[in-house]
Amino acid sequence: MTETAKRSLRAGLRWTSLRMRLVVVFALVALVAAVSASGIAYWLNREAVLTRTQDTALDDFRRQMQETAAALPTRPTKDDLQRAAGEMASSSPGYSVLLEAERERGKPIVGYSDLDTFTRAHVPDSLQQQVARKQPLTSSNEHEYHLFWQRTSIAGTPYLVAGTRIIGGGPTGYMLKSLDQERQDLNSLAWSLGIATALALVGSALLAQAAATTVLRPVQRLGDAARKLGEGKLDTRLVVSGTDELADLSRTFNRTASSLEKKVADMSAREEASRRFVADMSHELRTPLTAITAVAEVLEDEADTLDPMIAPAVHLVVSETRRLNDLVENLMEVTRFDAGTARLVLDDVDVADQVTACIDARAWLDAVHLDAERGMMARLDPRRLDVILANLIGNALKHGGSPVGVRVRTEGEELVIEVRDHGPGIPEDVLPHVFDRFYKASASRPRSEGSGLGLSIAMENAHIHGGDISAANSPDGGAVFTLRLPRDAERIVRNDEPGAGAPGEDGAT
Repeated sequence: MTETAKRSLRAGLRWTSLRMRLVVVFALVALVAAVSASGIAYWLNREAVLTRTQDTALDDFRRQMQETAAALPTRPTKDDLQRAAGEMASSSPGYSVLLEAERERGKPIVGYSDLDTFTRAHVPDSLQQQVARKQPLTSSNEHEYHLFWQRTSIAGTPYLVAGTRIIGGGPTGYMLKSLDQERQDLNSLAWSLGIATALALVGSALLAQAAATTVLRPVQRLGDAARKLGEGKLDTRLVVSGTDELADLSRTFNRTASSLEKKVADMSAREEASRRFVADMSHELRTPLTAITAVAEVLEDEADTLDPMIAPAVHLVVSETRRLNDLVENLMEVTRFDAGTARLVLDDVDVADQVTACIDARAWLDAVHLDAERGMMARLDPRRLDVILANLIGNALKHGGSPVGVRVRTEGEELVIEVRDHGPGIPEDVLPHVFDRFYKASASRPRSEGSGLGLSIAMENAHIHGGDISAANSPDGGAVFTLRLPRDAERIVRNDEPGAGAPGEDGAT
């Protein structure tokens, strides 16, 4: 399985994924619809089955009471009742009969069609009271006695019990009809409806999956394409088919990607042209600057013998020539970083000796206090470390004021060098920009001695080592620049070799 397929599967299985939500919604809708339909169907069928069975039994019982029980003598014997009950039960659609009369007042006699199946104890008291109650005759009620029925349960089996009385002093009759077959039929119907509901639920889930696949596959392709576009693969395009909204969205994505690719290509071309221009200009300036620098040095040596009116101009020319020479060198260094051609030349360095050599070479020994243990070794590029230290310490001396403290320590596999001054610190609105190229804290000092590239170059040299520089204000006053470098930058050089992946100048701009 490809990585894209695995990612899609994991995304589809998340509870928050659109696919999962679509399947759940389809399943819930299908479940509600199926349960509602099954419940209504079960209820309607139940009422229809029970009503049909009940009406058939009651109609037959009423007819048997009119034809058989009514033909009995006014004072029937027990045998008369027993025989009549048996006849009624034998001709009935599966129910038992109980007939009750009085031989003499207060001396009831009872006849059973099946004494083991149906006795008076099976007749609810409420039903007996209803059957025995004489109804008043009105314009809407022409009979003194009516047929009453009730559904009950005996030993867990559902039954229909009904009773009525013959008008004019005839016997009272009761019937017991088992509804067990109807219950079994209704249970079978319930199982069938339950299976149908489960199948509907499974079918809805499959339908939702199919719909989600149909709808979400283009969305997934669009997401993959957008991810590739975000990774810098600007030639990514979608295959468009159909005329629906997703097809329109894919066409819009392709147009946007094409426009973005063109704009990025134009910007890259302009940026490359700008870098080439700066590099060419810096290279072309070096030759005349070399000559001008040589002449300036001669003039500086002879400045004391020149006319006092000319000497300040000579010093100004010498100063600006050196500043211009530094600016050209910095521009050349910046173009190497931008072009990705800057490389590390590593060597085992005693960090304390390296910092001391940097300070001594620039005659800063009296203005800088060094706190470093000798013998602290690191595998770094000595020249680039010197550039970083020169820029950080020089910036502290120029803008912060002495004494400047340099502290060297290690933290695990990292080399940490802190450069702290005792000046006013860095304004909070300036802190985020101190490493930006050509940024100066005060716009009113456009002709300050610095070029605005020193800290930027220091940061680039830290990045090429795989390190970083941070700037902050000390609680005790003054600014603190913290340089962090790996003690062994060998892996950066290995990654920088052809075919070893991305070069080791992360963060270079």
